[in-house]
Amino acid sequence: MDRFERDLTDIFVLQDEVTLAVVSAIEPKMLQTEIAMATRRRPENLTAYDFYLRAMPQYYLATREGTAEAIRLAHRALELDPRYGSVAALAGVCHMLNVAWGYSNDPQFDRKEAVRLARLALSIDNSDPETLARASQTSAWMVGDSEAEIEMADRAVALNPNSWATWNSRGIVYRIAGLPEEAIRSYERAIRMSPVDPQLHMTLHGIGVASIELRRFDEAIVAGKKALRQKPSFGAAYRCLASAFAHLGRNGEAHDAAARVLEIEPAFTISAYITRGGVSNAKLFIEGLRKAGLPE
Repeated sequence: MDRFERDLTDIFVLQDEVTLAVVSAIEPKMLQTEIAMATRRRPENLTAYDFYLRAMPQYYLATREGTAEAIRLAHRALELDPRYGSVAALAGVCHMLNVAWGYSNDPQFDRKEAVRLARLALSIDNSDPETLARASQTSAWMVGDSEAEIEMADRAVALNPNSWATWNSRGIVYRIAGLPEEAIRSYERAIRMSPVDPQLHMTLHGIGVASIELRRFDEAIVAGKKALRQKPSFGAAYRCLASAFAHLGRNGEAHDAAARVLEIEPAFTISAYITRGGVSNAKLFIEGLRKAGLPE
């Protein structure tokens, strides 16, 4: 059990800390409990919410197969309830990730679906913080209207400042907009909200890429290695390490990381990676990939 010891004059600070600690501990646990309950229900009794809950662990896997299954389940939920904003936003993120992670067999289709679903989610409910968060990061990757996306991400955080999802999405939006300092602050806040989050590897990767743009290459390596400890098969973390090692002139380690990138994604090229989106303001990161010897 956590203990909070402060002077009485700090009562409002203490109140905020206790609220943060309670919400951060309870919210992820509640979701995991609901997911477990949904997986035990008989298939014929499933509701749209059940399909949403079943989609979440597939989404957490961050694999080609998991993302495809999350999309299938999310669309099943939308068939049952076409006005389910949260699941539309989740489906949009998954279609976006198909493009961003190189999983897509038809990137143009996934791009259109990602944007369509994000806009649908916002048209249903533009005051739900998680919907705003997911829509903001989908738009950041697929559209690139930084002003609108920052406004969405900031509103998501204002509506729920005690959420990993809102702070992590804000980090993504600010990183893609070319504001790495603010991105790192958001990512670090996300980690405070949920230090054992199932998607922590994504937050750490974001810190790594943002750190490279700030020439904090040693910090990028620390973040990339932490991401791999969370998820050893996460190819994006190897890209981060390859770039950071190359900038430091640690060529052997850079080439080893680049080899792991190609092992996970044999068809990877820098030019194709750039077309996926989200890296127009990551010039040092891309430069590091070239230095590491990844194919153009």
